[in-house]
Amino acid sequence: MEDHTVTGIGARPAPALRQYVDSYVGFDLRGLPTGVHCGPPSRVLTAVISLSDPIEMAAGVDDGSPVTRFSSVAGGLMCRSVAIHHDGRQQGVQVSLTPLGARAVYGMPAAVLAHRLVPLDELLGALGVELVDRLRAATTWTARFTALDELLLRAVGRGAGGDPVRPEVAEAWRRLVAARGCVQVGAVAAELGWSRRHLTERFRGELGLSPKTLARVLRFEHAHELATAQHPPPWADVATISGYADQAHLVRDWREFTGRSPTAWRRSEVLLGAG
Repeated sequence: MEDHTVTGIGARPAPALRQYVDSYVGFDLRGLPTGVHCGPPSRVLTAVISLSDPIEMAAGVDDGSPVTRFSSVAGGLMCRSVAIHHDGRQQGVQVSLTPLGARAVYGMPAAVLAHRLVPLDELLGALGVELVDRLRAATTWTARFTALDELLLRAVGRGAGGDPVRPEVAEAWRRLVAARGCVQVGAVAAELGWSRRHLTERFRGELGLSPKTLARVLRFEHAHELATAQHPPPWADVATISGYADQAHLVRDWREFTGRSPTAWRRSEVLLGAG
């Protein structure tokens, strides 16, 4: 019988990458129950490189979305959880990009990837193939994170991102993130000197989500962090702390973003308590 082993190693990218790349996480999960993990929507674009078997993923949970096998995969901003099917074992590296870093690393606005899962080498080409090979050949997490720094710096150095992100869009994103979604979009637009409609159009064109939708994702992300803590507070407190008007609004968003009620999600989420 395989031992129950959970390893998670986080690292910050090189300083020159930090405006584009939020974090690295290496993970090695073994001996967990077979099942489906809900990868929740969040503020970042996630790329995952498997260090063992291909990853089996679908762009939605319990909604009929087809399951695809990836050796490495990249996704855009999402309005729903992705389903990660596994047999109790996973080993790989997760890279979290800021939406504003998509142009620098992938050479395209984040909006192109919104609600999608695509093979990483479709975005990075030969560099993506080299990245997978380097990470699998490395024997320590430090060596893997060093390889990520080197290859992502090369990706940024190619300068294929085209036009820069409008500073108003970048500032709106920063303000929404800083407030964890608890801010009025109209007020942000007014402070930037734009109408709400214009900000929404430009923001969606760059990130793939409207500011209002991103604000909902950010509140849900905060609630999800609280709910996955070692000692989570009651659901009513989760709702209050993360900025929901009441628990009913939290339940509504939880169903929309995970495909399950909070109670059903907690009962079925195989990675809860893994750490």
